[in-house]
Amino acid sequence: MIEAINIHKRFGEEEILKGISAKFERGKTNLIIGQSGSGKTVFLKCLIGLFAPNEGEICFDGKSILKMDDEEKRDLREHIGMLFQGGALFDSMNIEENVMFPLRLFTNQKRDEMLHRVNQVLKRVNLENVNTKFPSEISGGMQKRVSIARAIVNNPRYLFCDEPNSGLDPKTAILIDNLIQEITKEYNITTIVVTHDMNSVMEIGESIVFLKNGKLVWKGSNKEIFKTNNTDVTNFVYSSNLFKKIREIQLKEG
Repeated sequence: MIEAINIHKRFGEEEILKGISAKFERGKTNLIIGQSGSGKTVFLKCLIGLFAPNEGEICFDGKSILKMDDEEKRDLREHIGMLFQGGALFDSMNIEENVMFPLRLFTNQKRDEMLHRVNQVLKRVNLENVNTKFPSEISGGMQKRVSIARAIVNNPRYLFCDEPNSGLDPKTAILIDNLIQEITKEYNITTIVVTHDMNSVMEIGESIVFLKNGKLVWKGSNKEIFKTNNTDVTNFVYSSNLFKKIREIQLKEG
């Protein structure tokens, strides 16, 4: 579990995060949603450790980052997987080398051991026999799956996903959503996904926090979000006619 406690983040005189507290449970797909400028990305970077909050604490399984020494922080980083918005694959490396990169960085495994693990995770994301291809030679959806393979190659305890469906067609986006959820359950990972995609909310939003102007204004599940009377949430969710119709059906069904 990851817990954020009263997180404040300022850049100069501008306060971006204004006292956010939230818990993200292991084995669930935890979503952070909200409009552009709500503070989602800054919050995610605080959780990962890229930004240090001005106030508050972030705890990984009960241990505050602020109280960790350098060795403990390094150990924590070894157990974090990251799926970046653009995939962030290295263009000069083939698929095998991209997925192997975290193993080279954090382990002392022999090459045959690393290669065995690489092939395991590539098979898990339904990508076999692509080891020698380069990112430019495969589709955007395949690149995202390679990125997921790289993110889980170290058997992480925590997985962070920043807009994982960005640039994907709806069908491929659903496949990526389902893959993230399956891996979360299979590996019992604490997964946190930042997204503005309502399809993702519907598909995998087991636990959701909604941010507005740097504050947490609602939390619940994908089943509860369509029944809430919180106007900030409903204005966000029902900005399209499709979800307005879903709302009407939900209300009729009680």
